[in-house]
Amino acid sequence: MVCPIARSLERVGEWWSILILRDALHGLTRFDQFQKSLGIAPNMLARRLNALVDAGLLERRRYSEHPPRDEYVLTARGRDFRPVLVALLAWGNRHFAPEGASVLLVDAKTGAAVDPILVDRATGRPIKEPDFALVAGPAATEGVRRRYASTTPPELRNGKGRASKERAR
Repeated sequence: MVCPIARSLERVGEWWSILILRDALHGLTRFDQFQKSLGIAPNMLARRLNALVDAGLLERRRYSEHPPRDEYVLTARGRDFRPVLVALLAWGNRHFAPEGASVLLVDAKTGAAVDPILVDRATGRPIKEPDFALVAGPAATEGVRRRYASTTPPELRNGKGRASKERAR
């Protein structure tokens, strides 16, 4: 599968996996900590932890030889999932919390609640339509190119613009 969204969901699409990553980002590392926090069945937790290790989001580290016990530590790939969780938190608070937010993102120095937005790293500009668009990338299949052809801005079609030049490389 070449779709980056589908590839990502293949690794973390089950909600247990996302909650395990949430807890790992809060510092949990041990099987019993995850189980207590989530109330998940041990066999399900073991499967999800193994899948997250296989996906390179967590690393298994032995902390006891007798009996053998491992902890699960976030990898760089796993730590890079934090903005996705922050976006889910903000979206959930905005659309699915009629009683109000149960968790807030705040400025660590002032305690003021913040509303996260996605910005372009190079310019700092908020990523929103119509200023930004999804276009087929260099590894896109013909089907993906067709899917995005109608939404690609005219100035980026037919080899014009930076995205098209990068695609040609």
